[in-house]
Amino acid sequence: MDGYIIKTKNLTKKHGKVNSVNSLNLEVPEGSVYGFLGPNGAGKTTTIKMLLGLIKPSNGKIEIFNRDLLKNRSSILSKIGSLVESPSYYGHLSGYKNLEVIATMLDIKKSRIDEVLRLVRLTKEAHKPVKHYSLGMKQRLGIASALIGEPKLLILDEPSNGLDPSGIQEIRELIIEMPKLFGITVMVSSHLLSEIDAMATHVGIINEGKLVFQDKLDVLQNQNKSQLYLEVGNSESAYSQLKNQGWEVNNKSNGLLVNSISRADIAKIVETLVLKKNLIYKVNEHKNSLEDIFLNLTRKGESL
Repeated sequence: MDGYIIKTKNLTKKHGKVNSVNSLNLEVPEGSVYGFLGPNGAGKTTTIKMLLGLIKPSNGKIEIFNRDLLKNRSSILSKIGSLVESPSYYGHLSGYKNLEVIATMLDIKKSRIDEVLRLVRLTKEAHKPVKHYSLGMKQRLGIASALIGEPKLLILDEPSNGLDPSGIQEIRELIIEMPKLFGITVMVSSHLLSEIDAMATHVGIINEGKLVFQDKLDVLQNQNKSQLYLEVGNSESAYSQLKNQGWEVNNKSNGLLVNSISRADIAKIVETLVLKKNLIYKVNEHKNSLEDIFLNLTRKGESL
């Protein structure tokens, strides 16, 4: 194993003349929670369906567990649990009975049912009809179904969709636990950066079928660039003085904006302007949020 559970090379899916997924090179590290992030319609579900062998790529290669998916489909898929779109279940049956049906089909020992119900915290509701479950409980039952075969890789497509805040928190905590407690690698897709930020160790951002960012989550967080806003008496004069000293500065109608600065830089800039007899009325530091970075990437289609 080279450290990656999933690797794709130039993975492409065409619908007519349009590439819904375009030359994707995914690298999902073993033991990670890999957040697959992008706006609705960016190509996330299409990519996941190709990884699960549900649709065939137009071009490119998929390796899972260091083996070619096309050549080793059955043996690879037997080690993957997945939840794509809404979980399916028999509403009139209990959660336990739903899992029993799956266990019988897969020839899995019945004791595993109690194990997965405990993992997803459904033990108390195990014998209650699923039609009376909340959305969060149904989603957890779907994850239990994905876990029953003791997979090495869990792929979840938008698992928080339609959930209330408590349901989202339940799913998030469950996902975070998987690699730590059971050594399972988790790939989870979402269009919500806040969700990925709360649980992922690594992130891949897809936009219009192209991968625009892929790395550890903290690398993305480090892209937060500070800007200093200054409201001054004479913005033209202050702009020239800072520009002449090499600062990256923009003259706005209501003040100056200086890019990519540290705390030490703030002190230098203020000192420079004061020594040059500039009146300073307001100094604010602004940092781009992760949301800003995500929106910039997905609006412009740029890569970091």
